[in-house]
Amino acid sequence: MDGYLVTFFTQQSRAHDGTPLAGWILEQARALGVGGATILAGQEGFGHDGRVHSDSLFDMEDPPLQVVLALTPEECEQLLAAISAQGHRVFYVKSRVEFGFTRPE
Repeated sequence: MDGYLVTFFTQQSRAHDGTPLAGWILEQARALGVGGATILAGQEGFGHDGRVHSDSLFDMEDPPLQVVLALTPEECEQLLAAISAQGHRVFYVKSRVEFGFTRPE
């Protein structure tokens, strides 16, 4: 199947109505019927503002998170619209990909 690999970049402290934003994005994808999504925790990074985000033993400065999804074009459009409709501004990378399973069920 042709579609997109979409990765959203956020931080642990960002939230939507008290729910961590990464988890909220995951739930939005599930509600849209997306086949799967993964949240990855990063050890260290910096954002567009230059602020360092890390998850080290001595310096827990708002660790970076990624939400990674393989989406059809329709799912991608719907998910981006859902995030935007709630007023969130989230950086993402979207790449054209072919995805599927190694064998049928």
